[in-house]
Parts: sequence; structure tokens; C-alpha cells
Amino acid sequence: MTDVRQNDAPVAPLSAKRRAWVLGACAGAAALAFTMAGRFGQPLGLLGISPAFADAPAGGGLDAFVALSQHLTGRSSFDPVLGQRVYGTLLKGDSQFPQNVAALNSWLQIHGGVPSDTVIQALQVDQPPLAKAVGAIMRAWYLGLVGDMPHVQVVAYERALMFDPVKDVLTIPSYCRDVPFYWTQKPGNA
Repeated sequence: MTDVRQNDAPVAPLSAKRRAWVLGACAGAAALAFTMAGRFGQPLGLLGISPAFADAPAGGGLDAFVALSQHLTGRSSFDPVLGQRVYGTLLKGDSQFPQNVAALNSWLQIHGGVPSDTVIQALQVDQPPLAKAVGAIMRAWYLGLVGDMPHVQVVAYERALMFDPVKDVLTIPSYCRDVPFYWTQKPGNA
């Protein structure tokens, strides 16, 4: 698809680098706008936006990981035992994980509060290892899985965050209610 200017001369489509630059510029502008709104008296909490991520613990240890996870998921707390399990498993799978946690905390301090999907997109072009780390953290918390096939480890099931939105109406499936593939057979009274 090409754009047409006022003199009807076609313009080349946006390149991938240009799109990434535009995305980064937009994310930076949004972060700056939210930061400035907070400085000039607009209460960010009323807008549903968390203030800049300035009080994250230094380094890449468990406390820094929990603070990063809270920021990325928008949750105020996690089960401490589950947090240790998730952190330990991610650490075993990636020797650079503590450095990535520290780098992500620094990146978020500079760029302010942005959703995790925007963080991944913004990091994808310039810092793919950090984007991959964000994806691994989110996958661990929401799906309860760490690692890639065939070396996937389950760190949580019933406490995975994916069940939270429907916990008031659905029971977490925990066992097979009949023989395998029972749903493929026609019922006896039908």
C-alpha cells in the first residue's frame, strides 16, 4: 500500500525500521505525557495509570524481579512462595536473567508506566533479549510455564494468573471427569 501526497506522487510504504522508530517515539511521548501530568498535579491514580517506576530495587535479585512483575502485570502483590519458584525457574533457564531484570527495571524507570505488550514491541527492535525476558516473565505468571518445548516446566497451575478473570464463574479444571476422550462418544440416552 502506498500513500499519495497532495501532488498525487506516490510515497513508499513505511519500512520496518521506520515503524519501530515511530512506535518507540509514540511510547516515549505517552510516557512523557503521563509523567508530566503527574508533576503538574494531575493524580495519575485516578486515571488508572501507575506513576513512574522509580522505586524499583536495584540489581536483578528476587525483590527486583517481584517489583518488575508487579509493574508488568499491574498487580500489587504475589504469593511469595510462587514468586520464589517463578524467579528460580527463570534463573535456571537463563544465566543472563538477573542482568535482564536489572536492565528492564532501568528501562522502565526511563520510559515510565507502559503495558507489557507495548514494552515488548518497543524492545523488540533494539533489545530483543529484553523483549524475550518480558515474554518469559509474563508467560510464567499467566500460564504457569517456563521454558520452551521440549524443556517446559510447570511452575503454577491453579495459581496461574490466567484463571483470575473467571475465578468467580468457572472452576479450574483439575482432573478428567471420565475416561479419556469421553466427550467424543455419543451419550447412551441420545
